[in-house]
Amino acid sequence: MKSLAKRITKITPSATLSISAKAKELKKKGIDIIDFGVGEPDFDTPSFIKNAAICAIKEGFTKYTPPSGIRELKEAVVEKFKKDNNLDYTVEQIAISCGAKHALYNCILALCNPKDEVIVFSPYWVSYLEMIKLVDAIPVIVKTKEADNFLPNIKTIESVITKRTKAIIINSPSNPTGCVFSEKILKEIAEIAIKYDLWIISDEVYEKIIFDSANHISIASLDKKIKSQTVVVNAVSKTYSMTGWRIGYIAGPSELIKAIDNIQSHSTSNPTSISQKAALAALNGPGEEIYKMRKEFQIRRDFLVSQLQDFKDVSFLKPQGAFYLFLNISKFFGKKAKNKILKNSLDVTEYLLEEAKVAVVPGSAFGDENYIRISFATSLEKIKKGVENIKTLLSTIF
Repeated sequence: MKSLAKRITKITPSATLSISAKAKELKKKGIDIIDFGVGEPDFDTPSFIKNAAICAIKEGFTKYTPPSGIRELKEAVVEKFKKDNNLDYTVEQIAISCGAKHALYNCILALCNPKDEVIVFSPYWVSYLEMIKLVDAIPVIVKTKEADNFLPNIKTIESVITKRTKAIIINSPSNPTGCVFSEKILKEIAEIAIKYDLWIISDEVYEKIIFDSANHISIASLDKKIKSQTVVVNAVSKTYSMTGWRIGYIAGPSELIKAIDNIQSHSTSNPTSISQKAALAALNGPGEEIYKMRKEFQIRRDFLVSQLQDFKDVSFLKPQGAFYLFLNISKFFGKKAKNKILKNSLDVTEYLLEEAKVAVVPGSAFGDENYIRISFATSLEKIKKGVENIKTLLSTIF
């Protein structure tokens, strides 16, 4: 039998999904597992959105649509960008995709040639590197530190730029750290992108889940020049608790959007017709549900922070957005837990799952071995029990 394509050997499975799968298997066996690994809101999709989908089915809106989405949904996205981000686009500069992940992959596929380099800030969302490798491009990692609020050092970014550098990926609010990029850092990144003629791929899927005085700014809104070099990716997934509906959207120069339209015409044909109608209702609907979810996320974040801030041997950045807390557990490395020496974040993750019955994601999946990611996209009751289990177990390690 002929071997598989070499590009497949370069990628690794999503750690977030694999941890979630392990937790589900244990639950099937009757074991009570608290899942802090999940990367989706635990709220139900609002009723008015579900009703729009039901209406679409009843009205027979179940056929193919244009590859990059229906015009009325694109128009709603145009209005969203204008209202929320002070960005002016035309419908020709918008593509609807099968989720933000699909939009990001199509964007990287359309922009990158083999051996092109894409700068990614670590800790990073798990799929960036795999997408880059799938198109035979090269991820270039710029590490960030908790002490710097996980914001990149501009001089470090500039030091890794070569003739092959094609793009910089920004994720704000960040998965997994919860950091939000300030206007100052965005302006500095924009200056570098303009200086070296680089694309900016701005992943903004968590923009509505933001806390305290933090302010989400889209880098494309800074000026016309950087907007012309920026691709903005977003989705209804996190904002409206519509992860399974698989609708994302992308805004950028019309030439790039046309290329993405062409890619989708030969790969997915089109985003699901029914889900597009649901997304249209979401974008045009009232904002009360968004506010309620964000408020609940903040209550959960505040509780989690209050329980961990005085816990010895761990540290973290107080999340400014998204629904994750990135916990530094490196002080436990080299210590004995039962009959095993904890060597890395995966060891700690497995130990917590087996002994504390809590599922988290190892920091190695995000490019930083010293951490684990805790998702607070679950009930306050489960967070209370889960964080207590974690603290109790880790307190036994010396």
